Amino acid sequence: MDLQKLLKAAVDAKNLKFGKSIHAHLVVSSQFSRDHVIERNSVINLYSKCGDMSSARQLFDKMRKKNIVSWGSIMAGYLQHGRASEVIELCRNMFTEDKLCPNHYILATVLSSCSHCGLLDEGKQCHGYGLKSGLIFHQYVKNALVYMYSMCTDIKEAISVLDSPPRSDICTYNSVLNGILVHGDLTEAWYVLHRMMVECKYDAWDVITCVDLFGICGRLKDSILGKQVHCRVIKTGVDCNLFVGSATVDMYGKSGEISYMRKVFDSLQTKNEVTWTAILTAYLQNEFFEEALKQFLQMDLERVVPNEYTFAVLLNSCAGISALGYGSSLHARLEKIGMKDDTVVANALIHMCLRCGLIEEANIVFRNTSHRDVISWNLMISGYSFHGLGEEALNVFQEMLVAKQKPSYVTFVGVLSACGFTGRIDEGFHYLNNTMREFGIEPGLEHYTCIVGLLGRAGKLNEAMDFMGSNPIKWD
Repeated sequence: MDLQKLLKAAVDAKNLKFGKSIHAHLVVSSQFSRDHVIERNSVINLYSKCGDMSSARQLFDKMRKKNIVSWGSIMAGYLQHGRASEVIELCRNMFTEDKLCPNHYILATVLSSCSHCGLLDEGKQCHGYGLKSGLIFHQYVKNALVYMYSMCTDIKEAISVLDSPPRSDICTYNSVLNGILVHGDLTEAWYVLHRMMVECKYDAWDVITCVDLFGICGRLKDSILGKQVHCRVIKTGVDCNLFVGSATVDMYGKSGEISYMRKVFDSLQTKNEVTWTAILTAYLQNEFFEEALKQFLQMDLERVVPNEYTFAVLLNSCAGISALGYGSSLHARLEKIGMKDDTVVANALIHMCLRCGLIEEANIVFRNTSHRDVISWNLMISGYSFHGLGEEALNVFQEMLVAKQKPSYVTFVGVLSACGFTGRIDEGFHYLNNTMREFGIEPGLEHYTCIVGLLGRAGKLNEAMDFMGSNPIKWD
């Protein structure tokens, strides 16, 4: 009886109970002493892959001798089960305790852990080791390195690794494309797309590639590029995939190609809440508010259950045409299903109330929201300012600071507008020159425009002209 093969079968089937019985057999048959490294490694791998990390760690710590496989198995287990920080510490211990150097599998595991923890400096140290040891020429390591730089927002360095040998595969490009999409750095998108077209034929594209490509085309609002990508996706045969279909709808919507979007949506054999939300979002972004509300009725007829993002889109559509009656019915439905406390939904409710002039109702929703994010605060500050309630807006801003919520660029547009309504010139300049700098926010055209408005409302037209002349920005 080959117990190693049985352990492997237990790992493949994720059958921990069966694996434990083999472990017990090894113990009673005296095949599991501290010196049986191979057997112990196999059992550690079993517990790691099946998620019993405490048992795996106990066995690992009791080993008299550990080899590179022992360290690799326990590290892979921690990474797989969301404890990436443990991997970094184990890597350090491997160097200091056993004087072992990582192989390409362990280096890839450590780089992936750096990605999950956002440890760019440690990732760069691994990069240096990979160059020095030559491990960087393994495809596993190159892909992990590109993913690490992409997730740590260093897209330029990710592309530098992309350009180095060995030849990049589709996994390499997926990492870079995802990094560009997640972090919004579109400056390198064209270069990466061109290289991928040269190095990876379209038949190598997978679902992740297609979804990321459509996401980038949507961000670029480039319908011509989007159509070219769509043609290639059709040739791959994955265009019928639900995720790809939803991404295609989203891309055409963001590019303003409503007719193409509708054709793609109607051609999809299967639609879920993500697909429906994608088309509703597209109608909202292109200001077809009534069409978005109309499509929701069809979604209901097809018995597709909406999620929180669906309701947020619908409430924002109601805000776009001040459809207070429809919005109130949605609010009642949210109360009934217990979704009104969701932050995304609450923000949309606040926005709708403010756009419809229901200031007090917006304040009630805001006060009853248990988890407020920066958007919640910005909506109330900007809403009060929009309706000329400067004092109330500044009071909410002070509450925001007390709540330890970091303001954003948009926050100070509302704050400076509020200073204009209340005639607080000195306070406005303090926010512009001091408070914004404290939070690391660089003033932009909107903020300077608010200051001009502040001075103009106070009758200080000469000071407003001097202020405009003293700031080297392009006024509109």
